[in-house]
Amino acid sequence: MSTPNTSHVTGTLPHEPEKATLEGRNKILGFWLFLGGEAVLFGTLFATFLTLRNQIADGPSASELFNLPMTAAATFILLVSSLTSVFAIQAMHRGDKGKLAGWLGVTVLLGLAFLVLEIYEFAEYVLHEEYGMTTSAFSSAFYTLVGFHGAHVLFGILWISLLIGQLFKKGLNVVTAPKVYVSAIYWHFIDVVWVFIFTVVYLLGKVV
Repeated sequence: MSTPNTSHVTGTLPHEPEKATLEGRNKILGFWLFLGGEAVLFGTLFATFLTLRNQIADGPSASELFNLPMTAAATFILLVSSLTSVFAIQAMHRGDKGKLAGWLGVTVLLGLAFLVLEIYEFAEYVLHEEYGMTTSAFSSAFYTLVGFHGAHVLFGILWISLLIGQLFKKGLNVVTAPKVYVSAIYWHFIDVVWVFIFTVVYLLGKVV
C-alpha cells in the first residue's frame, strides 16, 4: 500500500510554493474576490469625500489644514514598504525563510512608521487646530476615509507579524506560503489605495 506524498510540505519547495496546491490557489483566488469587495467599499468612501470636500462649514479648508511635506514623507515610507514586501516574496521563491522573515519584519516596521505619522497628523488637527470628526461634513468624510485606511494598515501589520511567528514555528512550506503571498497582495492593495488618497485628498486639497 503506497504512502501519501508529503514532499510538498516537508521536502524541497517548488519555485512558487503559494501555488503548489489547489488549496493555495483557491486561497489566492478567494482573496482577490475579497479585495474586489474592499475596492468597492473604498470607492464609496472616495465618492462620499469628493461630494463633501467643499462642505467645510466654519472649519479651515484643506489647503489651510494639510501638512503636505509630512504626508509626502508618510507616502514615501508606505511605498518603500511595498518594495520590501516584494523582496520578501522573492526570498520566499528562493526558499530563504530567514530573509523572508527579515523583509516582512522591515515591512512591519515601515508600516508602523506610517501609522505613527498618521496618528501624529490626526493629533495635530484635533488638539492644535480643534478640527474634529464633527467639525464639518468635510472633516467627517476626511477622518472616515483616511482613518479607515489606517485601520487597514494596522490590520496588515498585525497579520504580517503573526505570519512571521508562524514561519519560525511551522517553517516555510506550501501551507504557510499562500498565507504570506496573500498578505503581500493585501499590503500592495492598501499601498495603492493610499496613493489615491494622497492624490485625491491631499494634493487636490492643496491646489483646488
